[in-house]
Amino acid sequence: MEIKSFLLPKEKVSYLTTSASMQEAIERLEACHYTAIPMIDEKGKYVGTLSEGDLLWKLKYTPDLTFVNMNEIAVTDIRTRIYNECVAINAHMEDMLALAADQNFVPVVDNERDRQFLGIIRRKDIIAYYTRNITD
Repeated sequence: MEIKSFLLPKEKVSYLTTSASMQEAIERLEACHYTAIPMIDEKGKYVGTLSEGDLLWKLKYTPDLTFVNMNEIAVTDIRTRIYNECVAINAHMEDMLALAADQNFVPVVDNERDRQFLGIIRRKDIIAYYTRNITD
């Protein structure tokens, strides 16, 4: 089965652009109740995932960084510790199983070369699909 039917499209996904600040990232994570959020560049290409942990490490290891001046830190200046692998839209569910074991979501792109962000597949949807198919 192709993953298209499981895609949560970009229009329904909270994400950050690389022009966002650390303060914007925290506010977006809080608003959407995510623990990690996809990041895309100004051309709409998937570039990585920013996690709550990445923000905490930046706060811990940046002298004089406070909640007051977080708007001065660009998300591109925050080291991401985990890279969420993405898959192309024409991938099959089997391609996602290994990724879903390590990632809350799998970013979906148009193809590996262009990497235009199309949306995500959530781990819970992958588990539900396999649960239905194993028990049937």
